[in-house]
Amino acid sequence: MAQMAFYFDSRVCTGCKGCQVACQQKNGLPAAIVWRRVMSYGGGNWIDKGNYQVPDGVFRYFVSATCNHCAAPACLAVCPVNAITKDDDTGAVWIDQDVCIGCRSCEEACPYKIPVLNEETGKDVKCDMCRDYLAQDKLPLCVTMCNQRAFDFGDIEELKAKYPDTTDAVEPLPQPTTGPSLLIYPHKDAQRSGEGTGRILSLPYEY
Repeated sequence: MAQMAFYFDSRVCTGCKGCQVACQQKNGLPAAIVWRRVMSYGGGNWIDKGNYQVPDGVFRYFVSATCNHCAAPACLAVCPVNAITKDDDTGAVWIDQDVCIGCRSCEEACPYKIPVLNEETGKDVKCDMCRDYLAQDKLPLCVTMCNQRAFDFGDIEELKAKYPDTTDAVEPLPQPTTGPSLLIYPHKDAQRSGEGTGRILSLPYEY
C-alpha cells in the first residue's frame, strides 16, 4: 500500500490560518468545524522587577494539524458499519457519508480527536486528503494555499529522505501510537509530545 503524507515546517508558520480557512471553504464547512487546525502553543513566565517585567523562558510556536491518515487508523478499527476506508493507492483515510451512522465511535478512538460530528447531516466528517484533487494529480488545497510555503506533500518515504530532521511528536499533538503519516520540522522552541511545559494559547476557531 502506498502512503502519501503531509510535511509541515513549524519554523516558518505564522499562524495566519490560511490553510484552515481554505479547507473550510473548499469543503463547505460551518465555522465550528475545522478539518485543518492551526494551534498556537506557548508558555514561560514573566519576572517582576518592580517597575517592569522581564521574560523568563517565554516561547510560542504554531502547529497546523489535520487527519494524519495513519498506518493503523484507530478510527477505522472501531467503526461498527465499516464506513471508514484506507485507500490502497494513496493511504488516505476517509469516511463514506452514505454509510456513516454518526455514532461518534471514531471520535472517541482517534488520539488526535480529528473526526467531528456534522450536526446538520448527522454524519462524522474529517479531512480526506483532498481525494478529489489527488484524482486529478493536484496537491491538497492546504498545501498550495500556504503563503509561507510551510507544507509539502508526497510519498512518506520520499519526504523522509528529503526532510531527515523531522518528527511526528510535537506538542500539543499527542504521542504517536497509530503510525501518523506526518512529518514536522520543529520550531526552535518546540517541545516533544508528552514533555510540554506550555499550553494551547488559542483554539483553531478563534480569530
